Amino acid sequence: MEVIPVGAWAALIGLITGCVLGLAARLGDFCALGAIESAMYGGDQRRLRSWGIVLATGIASTYLLAAMGQIDLLKTPYHGLQWNPLASILGGGLFGYGMALAGNCGFGALARFGGGDLRSLVVVVVISIFGFVTLSGPLSPLRDWAFPQIPSDHMQGFAHLGATYLGVSPLVVALVIAAGFALWSLSHGPFRVAPRRIGWAMAVGLAISGALWGMSLLNTASFGAVDVEGHTFTAPLGRTLMWVMTSSAGGLSFSVGSVLGVLLGAFLGSWRKGTFRWEACEDPRELGRQVGGAALMGIGGVVALGCSVGQGATAFSTLAYSAPVTLAAIVAGAALGLRRLIAGFQPD
Repeated sequence: MEVIPVGAWAALIGLITGCVLGLAARLGDFCALGAIESAMYGGDQRRLRSWGIVLATGIASTYLLAAMGQIDLLKTPYHGLQWNPLASILGGGLFGYGMALAGNCGFGALARFGGGDLRSLVVVVVISIFGFVTLSGPLSPLRDWAFPQIPSDHMQGFAHLGATYLGVSPLVVALVIAAGFALWSLSHGPFRVAPRRIGWAMAVGLAISGALWGMSLLNTASFGAVDVEGHTFTAPLGRTLMWVMTSSAGGLSFSVGSVLGVLLGAFLGSWRKGTFRWEACEDPRELGRQVGGAALMGIGGVVALGCSVGQGATAFSTLAYSAPVTLAAIVAGAALGLRRLIAGFQPD
């Protein structure tokens, strides 16, 4: 760090692990909305079941590293801040509904933009703007009043809760939960015979824990100059946009590297598959719907302290209380939005 600034190291960690996520999106069909939509309306649960492998791998690897003293979970925002259930429910529901209207989440929009979809660039920019409007702009006083972020001095996760009541280590509880997710995924025959999906799902889980590991090491080496953070795609989109325009918003950081890594990985993945092509929006109504959905995601993601990846994968890998509640709210909001778009709320 005497030669390379600490921010550059953080960005490099985000770039490498983010690139894996981008590759997984293009080569492994890793997508939150796609998993929900395929399961609800396509009769195909393979994309949904891949999330079980993501969580199993992420939880197991994160807690193995934590048990070895390589990750300090209390320094992550998911444990370091007191959980607000209402923020998880309202923010997650708003994010999920917006995700359905926009056609993808912040991560999905980045992955599509990396494949040449210019419509997704609009979604990324609008999420960035409304995320910062909520985080530090005109809506921030209301957010601070309704959902104050209060520091916590104790772990707020299921592994530590289970360890307290069962008299075992948090690692044991985490491994049991991880095994449950893996069994759920592999109990589905069509997914079990899809090694490509399984492999990329495992890669995503390792990228999630790898980011937490790298940032924990950097936090220690820099004497706390950088925070321990993981992949999430709401506020980091705004930070990256600000850095690209002005080199401000915290300067070069993990967030910037993460966003650029997903773009790079998505580009490489689409180039590898031969699917890269420029696309643009031809329907003003579709564009209006995407803008509205992106605005809802920007607000909801900041309120919930994470998006479908931030809470659904990163926070879940730490087994934070907020993760399953927020993820359930996101799924419920997305299901409602998809029903409005696809079924039109028509009676059966």
